[in-house]
Amino acid sequence: MTDAVLARPRASEGGAFPNLLSSIRIGPVELRNRLMVPPHGGRIGNLWGSDEDAARNVAYWAARAEAGVGWLCGVTAHLGNRLIPGFEPTGVGAQTAGVIAQPYFVDRVSAYAEAVRAAGAAASVQLVKQGGTPHGPSSAMSAPIYNVVPHVLSAGEIAGVIDEFRFAAAQVAKTGANGIELHLNHDDLLEWFISPATNRRTDAYGGSLENRLRLPRQVLEAVRDEVGSEVMVGVRINLYQDIPGGYDTAAGIAHAQFLEATGLIDYLNVVIGTAWGNPSYIQPHFFAAGQWAEAVGELRRGVRLPVVHAGRITSPEVAEAILAAGHADVVGMARAHIADPEVLRKAAEGRTDEIRPCVGCNECISRHYVEELPFACAVNPAVGREVEGPLPRAAVSRRVLVIGGGPAGMELAGTAAERGHQVSLWEAGAELGGQLRLATAAPGYDDFVRYLRWHEGRLKRAGVVVELGRRATAEDVRAAAPDVVVVATGATPRIPAIPGADRSFVHEVRDVLAGRQLDGEHVVVIAGDDHMAPLSAADLLSDRGHRVTVLYAGVTPAPLLSRYMIGTILGRLDAKGVTVRCTADVHEIGQGCVVIRHTFSGRLETISHVAAVVLACGGLADDSLFTALQDEVPEGHVLGDAYAPRRLVHATRQAHALALTL
Repeated sequence: MTDAVLARPRASEGGAFPNLLSSIRIGPVELRNRLMVPPHGGRIGNLWGSDEDAARNVAYWAARAEAGVGWLCGVTAHLGNRLIPGFEPTGVGAQTAGVIAQPYFVDRVSAYAEAVRAAGAAASVQLVKQGGTPHGPSSAMSAPIYNVVPHVLSAGEIAGVIDEFRFAAAQVAKTGANGIELHLNHDDLLEWFISPATNRRTDAYGGSLENRLRLPRQVLEAVRDEVGSEVMVGVRINLYQDIPGGYDTAAGIAHAQFLEATGLIDYLNVVIGTAWGNPSYIQPHFFAAGQWAEAVGELRRGVRLPVVHAGRITSPEVAEAILAAGHADVVGMARAHIADPEVLRKAAEGRTDEIRPCVGCNECISRHYVEELPFACAVNPAVGREVEGPLPRAAVSRRVLVIGGGPAGMELAGTAAERGHQVSLWEAGAELGGQLRLATAAPGYDDFVRYLRWHEGRLKRAGVVVELGRRATAEDVRAAAPDVVVVATGATPRIPAIPGADRSFVHEVRDVLAGRQLDGEHVVVIAGDDHMAPLSAADLLSDRGHRVTVLYAGVTPAPLLSRYMIGTILGRLDAKGVTVRCTADVHEIGQGCVVIRHTFSGRLETISHVAAVVLACGGLADDSLFTALQDEVPEGHVLGDAYAPRRLVHATRQAHALALTL
């Protein structure tokens, strides 16, 4: 095997990103720069689906390679499960047949690898065998919120797992991919063997560090037997496990040193997070950019192999700082490349202000798992359309008037102008952003401020004429005589029909976000919104010194938040002393109290000593202007919350879809 000696970052001549843009050799592969895009594209065109789906997936990765990324680990390849007849595996990542043995595996991965390598980047494949679905080293489970007991693997079944990885490596070797990464983290079966929380075995595969790492070592030996030294091989591991009974940073470093000492790997990909907790391994916007890089740097100082690190690396500036500080040798940026495929190109050309920022809202993963909706990005509605090519120019330039400068209006105005239309945008407020601007008052929303700032720059670059402080009337619109009118006037507050909701100490969440200060200690938040808003309001109120109780009528808080988001905000609120109650339907708001009704039993209970109540109950579509105009303009459209109040991702996708029709 090629000796992968650690290459420390070396500065290139000039430029703002000398370390990021410098090359590095990892095992047999020379990378043109130190930016890696980790796996994440399984829903961006299904590589294992139809030919059309596969082409869309390949085009997604090729676009990022063509924009200059040095290394893409663009395929997550799940191994199958060997099961008794009739057993049905369940859980995220559960597989029956897997994809490795499918007849199209080699052809599909070959197409991916060829497209990425043709653009000058390295292409690798991540091999995954999920833990607990149903297999585990012991009957212990990794999460206190799950109670599905795994099947304990016998010694013979463990040998079968090794054979599966051997076969998988042989299949990947046929594709021309540059590298293989073993997934030893985030509830993968191999992590379950490594962790003392889930490995309670008393045989050769349990107990000591060497025994718990025996299966990963044997799998690596099998992989190397198949691919030799010509393929880059690495592992993705958790620095530490923030779970009961999990391992700490010192143990994580020891694991890395053990794996390095085998001589079987070329690099270590070091990350943090659980598959369900706080933080999840897909960390949301509540965490600081590059928050765990310094801790990863501690591991890097204890090994000689190159270290890759991904996790809230949100911009080229953050990536450069991590490399310059010596915390990693390569940085991974996944969601940033969903938001903008040209991150590196724009950075290299000095156009960082044009990079569309990721806001860390995790719609890219939550939508699929919670709502079974197609893959989407909240800030980049064009993602996944790479196979269609660049944004098409309009056949005829038209005069388009957009009324409302929230996310829907801004996205529509920017996209329409970039297609060649003459666009004006009227916004009644003093700033662009609509309700999203209000939301940025809550803690942890700095990335959304960056997004709004980017939109302002985008509209200016596209030539959109923006008029702030202009509240449109039907007469004004008729006088302007546009060819197309798009009404994106947002929503008005939804006030539930609760007796007492009109009391003086009851406030609407928008007023609180806008700065209204509340008197007294105990504030009750009535949650009539299934996403983040009520919990973020509680976060803000807690920071202002209030004791907060959040009431949900349903059986769970924020049911539209996935497990990659909900653990963080609930953990954050609990640490601040916020109480979250479910099955608590509000029956009445009394003077200094809130009467709740158990949603299912009907039992009444009074919450006393309430100083203020905040209604976080979403909005009602404000489509009055559209109704007044729809028969009086040549072409009119209603958009975003003015049609039906939803979230940022819905607004931007609707805007993009409409802009393509103009």
